[in-house]
Amino acid sequence: MKTPLMLLTLALGLSACTPSPVQAPVPADVVVLGLNDFHGNLVPTGFAGIKMPAPTATNPSATANLAAGGAEIIGGYVASARAANANTILVGGGDLIGASPVISSLLRDEPSVIALSKMGMAVSSLGNHEFDQGLKELMRMQNGGCDSNDTAKACKFDPAYPGASFKWLGANVTDKTSGKPVFAPYQIVTTPSGARIAFVGAVTKTTPTIVAPSGVATLNFGDEADGVNKYIPEIKALNPDAIIMLIHEGGNATDTYNVAGCNSLMGNIIDIAKRVDPAVNAIISGHTHQGYNCLVPDPAGKGRVVIQGDFYGHLLQRLDLQVDMANHKLLSIKAANVVMDASSATTISKDATQTGIVAKAKSLTDAVKNTVVGQITVPQILRATNAAGESALGDVIADSQLAATSSAATGNAVIALMNPGGIRADLPDSTNIKPDNSVNFGDAFTVQPFGNTLTTITLTGAQLKAVLEQQFENPDATSNRILQVSAGLTYTWTAAAPKGSKVSDLALKGAPIVAGSSYRVTVNNFLADGGDGFTVLKDGTDRLVQPNLVDVDAFQAYLKASGPVAPGAQNRITKK
Repeated sequence: MKTPLMLLTLALGLSACTPSPVQAPVPADVVVLGLNDFHGNLVPTGFAGIKMPAPTATNPSATANLAAGGAEIIGGYVASARAANANTILVGGGDLIGASPVISSLLRDEPSVIALSKMGMAVSSLGNHEFDQGLKELMRMQNGGCDSNDTAKACKFDPAYPGASFKWLGANVTDKTSGKPVFAPYQIVTTPSGARIAFVGAVTKTTPTIVAPSGVATLNFGDEADGVNKYIPEIKALNPDAIIMLIHEGGNATDTYNVAGCNSLMGNIIDIAKRVDPAVNAIISGHTHQGYNCLVPDPAGKGRVVIQGDFYGHLLQRLDLQVDMANHKLLSIKAANVVMDASSATTISKDATQTGIVAKAKSLTDAVKNTVVGQITVPQILRATNAAGESALGDVIADSQLAATSSAATGNAVIALMNPGGIRADLPDSTNIKPDNSVNFGDAFTVQPFGNTLTTITLTGAQLKAVLEQQFENPDATSNRILQVSAGLTYTWTAAAPKGSKVSDLALKGAPIVAGSSYRVTVNNFLADGGDGFTVLKDGTDRLVQPNLVDVDAFQAYLKASGPVAPGAQNRITKK
């Protein structure tokens, strides 16, 4: 007897709804190594997480911090991890390039991309600094070739620059016109044993406010959690054995980098982590240059690993996973931050391929890097801020920009403002302290690597105050962006005062700033275009753009003319 069509359809429907039977587990151990905020640091730098003997009068060349990172050490650790477990995957948390020192930046960061490719990096989230030179140049960094917006630097390391062998991921980055993703949202990596790990990437939605707006004008940067969650059903349908989120956004914690399972994490990453689909097994983060290894509840209330590895390759984030390849699920996870110790006492062997890359990059840049440009009165001038948000190095940089633009020919500036995010290192870094307190071009460039040009505008006193009030409009209350100010400008800010009314006692050389009076103010082109949320600066009039006056050139000229230069007194900004 024939089965009625209705019954046949019902039977097929029931069969389709029946869950797949549980298979006998097939476990596999997988190691995921994460590198965030590398910023082209091919050679080691000082890691503040481990203190060393501080410089003294009798031992001025001592380093204050452990030397850590560098391509040779990172590559050596990755190689040893792979030797121990072939199922080792190297991934990135964004800002692998951009804001880089001379050894990488003068070669358009190509040696850094090649170095990471040779390490076998599989994927990375985008970072805001990947967009420093605009979308077209980032696509060249991804795909290769020499059609660059800076032909003086491009293809000087390799005349046939091949591009990155790894893929940058950006689930929340879309084209404004089409609404389609510009970069792959995710990628599944298959290990030698057959384990399949899905990586989904996102970059901070604040990117348009912290890079030159013109470089990302065609892009939308959406909510990070929403961007990732959109692709989770699609990823799950492909039956990966684990899902890891790579995100260039982070927070900070009171616990140190080596405290596992910390619960002191704060910042933007918290809200994102709490909203990301529970199918995501762990989150590798970046952007805030912090070392932490924390647990944050997912939407189901379960603690999920959220980890970040400091910056410049000082730490690698390590996730030891055990997955079930038959049933496509995570069995266990262990998270840790591993110090990339580059000191003479290190137990990590250097990678020979990376040694060759570093040596070639040094040979092409050392002559410029090692040119002495001045002296300072102490072993280091630090970028660390006081309670008011002012730094000794910030004072010096603001003064250098004022000095470069104070003449009638260069702008008649009476004030200069510098964004703290543009100050990338101490002067010099603790691994480059000289016995005679000299400073070379490489030291200065590492402090200011962006190549921003100086712009002088006219602001009223009311606009100047409004700019300073915008320092406190950052939605992340833990990271006010206190502008560094040139000598003569003083003011007080009151933490308890309401937004818009925090700044008082604003004066120039002791005379109160008058709301209706005009003042010539120098900033870099990033700030002049409203970067870091300082939108009032876009309203400045009589704009004098000086394309041939680069910030680092003004800085080194000041070091030459004013040396030996003393640290700023940090007495221009007062906090109540």
